[in-house]
Amino acid sequence: MSLDAICLRAVVRELEPALLGARVDKVQQPARNQIVLLVRGNQRVLLSVNPNQPRIQLTKQLRDNPAQPPMFCMLLRKHLVGARVESIEQPDLERVVILTLRVTDELGETGKRQLVLEAMGRRANLILLDAEGRILDCARRVAFESNSDRALLPGLFYRLPTPLDKLSLLSETDAALELLAKGGEAEEQADQWLVDRFTGISPLVARELVQRAAGATDARFGDMGEEAKARLIREAEKLVNRLENGDFTPTMLVRDGRPADFTYLPITQYGAETAVTTRQTFSELLDEFYDLRERQELSARRGKELSRAATVARDRMARKSETLKKEYAATQERDKLRLYGDLLTSNLYRVERGMTSFTTENFYEQAQPQVTIPLDPLLTPQQNAAKYYKRYNKAKSAELHLREQIEKAENERAYLDSVLQEIAQAETEQEFGEIRRELQETGYLRRGKEKKELKRSFAPREFRASGGFRILVGRNNAQNDQLTLKKADKRDIWLHAQKIHGSHVILCTNGAEPDAQSLREAAALAAYYSQAREGANVPVDFTPVKYVKKPAGARPGFVIYETYQTTYVTPDTKNLPPAGPAS
Repeated sequence: MSLDAICLRAVVRELEPALLGARVDKVQQPARNQIVLLVRGNQRVLLSVNPNQPRIQLTKQLRDNPAQPPMFCMLLRKHLVGARVESIEQPDLERVVILTLRVTDELGETGKRQLVLEAMGRRANLILLDAEGRILDCARRVAFESNSDRALLPGLFYRLPTPLDKLSLLSETDAALELLAKGGEAEEQADQWLVDRFTGISPLVARELVQRAAGATDARFGDMGEEAKARLIREAEKLVNRLENGDFTPTMLVRDGRPADFTYLPITQYGAETAVTTRQTFSELLDEFYDLRERQELSARRGKELSRAATVARDRMARKSETLKKEYAATQERDKLRLYGDLLTSNLYRVERGMTSFTTENFYEQAQPQVTIPLDPLLTPQQNAAKYYKRYNKAKSAELHLREQIEKAENERAYLDSVLQEIAQAETEQEFGEIRRELQETGYLRRGKEKKELKRSFAPREFRASGGFRILVGRNNAQNDQLTLKKADKRDIWLHAQKIHGSHVILCTNGAEPDAQSLREAAALAAYYSQAREGANVPVDFTPVKYVKKPAGARPGFVIYETYQTTYVTPDTKNLPPAGPAS
């Protein structure tokens, strides 16, 4: 869901004590739709104008920044670095937050700037205003051609968005409750009626109010008795009290182990398939909720080009392999070519130039069956026989070469499949950067102009087994090699999903004997970070690291092992151990 107006009010109330009086030390723009303000205590204030997730919050997520900051970021730095936050407010129940900051110019004179976040879906925007309320610039400029009523361009005076034709439970409480007492038409669904007539009420909260009043989220006014209608009014009054008193609870709805929705009050409308949990702060809740969504969007955006390049190369290699296999199959018929040559040589006196075929007995077989040999009428009998011998010798010498080429093509296809698996599981800019470099080094992507990148420690995923052992999981082929062949102790346990692409997993034992539960957890990770993530009873091979070898000249991530054992696990998230510091 998007951040609704009441939830936004809860976030603003939470941010006030943290931001009021705080000095802006840095301004960063890690992505086109994100601005991060670093304030006192190294706190990060995220302002997102992503159409799918506009919001303001404190965040603990570290985001990579481009080497060259965008122009809008440079403008914000010029005006806001060193400024102090005077106020943070939300006009009524609009999805708008205004940060007012006191600035000091080069001459020591104080002034005012305002940073306005409009968290309104696809129209989300971030606008910087001067002391008079003129627009200095904004994240998305809106020309008169796009919106003749409300353009957003530098130099224009800023106006708040036109309010929707709805009543506010906060500023128009009496009118709102009076309208609620009248209710809707008998055939109208109560939850949709609430969304259409009251600002700030999201579909989730509307369904919850109706559920508490009528016992069903889809109740219509005609189905609700007077007692249910009275309960609906009481639930609305409780919501008004929450607004006035700031009584908000960061509530997360979790379904199938993943965050599904969030709000500011307890939810009762769902059954056992949806867990209702709470968090300490809304910022913590928003970090958790949007982290997965941001990673999915990043994967779709950054992984698209890489997936296309790897897929095209993989498909090309598959076609090459099929062609080579057909050629190899043809070499297996070479004995017939030699037979034709031998039979022609034995019957040269019977063959005449210009014949298109010659039929004779195959005296190499006891039954001496008739054999028809195709001939080239332009060649002499001796030349036809020599041609068959030449084709035989060519097929004989080609067999070994084709076998080697087929093996090489199949290895390349398997390698590219592993790269596609890496792309599917990549979660950060740095992981995609590592995969890009890997494809460039292996010749599947052209090297472009080198760009400066923010360097940050890039560790394997780390987990902690129930037996206390560390479990390390490689993020890509290059890191798999580093982890298995250079960093792991020879006594550690190496695990990998059997005969499919996946990450190398190291159970760090420090020479101790791992317990069965820790081994199962490491195997579950090996299955989870493989192509068998959605499978069940996945075979996972495991062996001490000392038995894992890398053939000379092999592609990144490719190893061989002969001494091993196999266990079967189901890669359910419930079976995975907790993440460690590097995950």
